[in-house]
Amino acid sequence: MKLIKEKKKIPIPKSLKRVRWGVAGCGHFLENTFLPTLQQAKRSQLVSVYSSDPERANFITSKFAAESAFSDYDEFLKSDFDVLYVSSANAHHYEQVIKAAKAGKNILCEKPLAVTSQQAEEMVKVCEENNVFLSVNYVYRFHPLIVKAKDLIDNHLLGKVLSISTQFNIDFPPNDNFRFKKKLSGGGALRDLGTHMIDLLRFFGGEITEIKGFLDNAIYTSEVEDFAAGLVKFEKGGYGSFQVSYSSKKSFNRIEITGYKGSISIENLVGKKNVPAKLIIDLDGESKKIFRKRANKLLYLIRSIQKTFFKKQPLQVTGMDGYINLKLMEELESGWKKD
Repeated sequence: MKLIKEKKKIPIPKSLKRVRWGVAGCGHFLENTFLPTLQQAKRSQLVSVYSSDPERANFITSKFAAESAFSDYDEFLKSDFDVLYVSSANAHHYEQVIKAAKAGKNILCEKPLAVTSQQAEEMVKVCEENNVFLSVNYVYRFHPLIVKAKDLIDNHLLGKVLSISTQFNIDFPPNDNFRFKKKLSGGGALRDLGTHMIDLLRFFGGEITEIKGFLDNAIYTSEVEDFAAGLVKFEKGGYGSFQVSYSSKKSFNRIEITGYKGSISIENLVGKKNVPAKLIIDLDGESKKIFRKRANKLLYLIRSIQKTFFKKQPLQVTGMDGYINLKLMEELESGWKKD
């Protein structure tokens, strides 16, 4: 073990008790999105940082005032924290989650949960056996307008839901990022963006019994696809569709839900930052309603983890969600035949 940097621990009064976080993997998202958001959560505190790159671990530790940094993962797990955020490349999730569970750490893992569903299934099992929780960063579920749309569906204000469609398109040319290395990522736009959209389809429409679709390199050539589209059938009736890509400079990225009694759409949410999202509700016999909401969905997710930790409230996203979503992606991949 090499302890790169260690700070004196400052006792926190019980009245101000916080969730003590460790993070593994020090990439762009961790530095520029997750940790700045964690700082806004009053009952959370970053204490330990792991990276295989000692300089990177030291930099993140210093920038976010953590207590200690490690370049040895096993020694990192011996440090005093309550919840681990796994932000490493997809191929590292399996080993890091398994070891963390056996060390008694609760876990929030980045999506997708693993590279294969077999790995994901074992991760869920080991966490259960070691009595720690496992959640996955399906952050879109937590936006207030997504929650509002879910309430409308659950209260049958749309009537029978006929179809749900989701889009997530960005421009992401191939580079040295692990997402373009299949051994590290498991796949491209489907595994990275499609996993979010499949999760939203399940969140709104319930469990999925069938999935079919296409993968392609529509614009960019690399080891992984830059485009994916799918059609699903819900167990309780109705259909869903999603389309994702790394190859669009401009996209509306709408969510649309069509029911017998009305329809709703959500705009400026998927793939957008720092703008108010818009929910449009159009019900039969009523005037059209529009709601706008600016919200940090990741902060809502972190607060939900705090409630699970302090109040033992059920997780809103579980490891089983990560497993099911991965199984669906594998089914689409295996069923797709390239011409």
